[in-house]
Amino acid sequence: MFEPIHGSAFDITGKGIANPVATFWTAAEMLAWLGEADASAKLLECVERVCESGIKTADLAGTSTTIEVTEAVCKEIERTLGKSKKL
Repeated sequence: MFEPIHGSAFDITGKGIANPVATFWTAAEMLAWLGEADASAKLLECVERVCESGIKTADLAGTSTTIEVTEAVCKEIERTLGKSKKL
């Protein structure tokens, strides 16, 4: 089973402040476990590029919402896929 272990956080549900990075990291770990080390590395690189660009939630000293970070990572994945055609 692969899941980010940080609790349910019902106290922040719907506030847009949850950090989605752990979910992406969990997906990368799952890819590695499935033998897709290259895809795992590329996914983590996309997340790192987004965070390095300043798109982060408040817990990482950013101002972006959960949705904004998620959308930015998805766009970075699409941009990366456009380059390599394989994540």
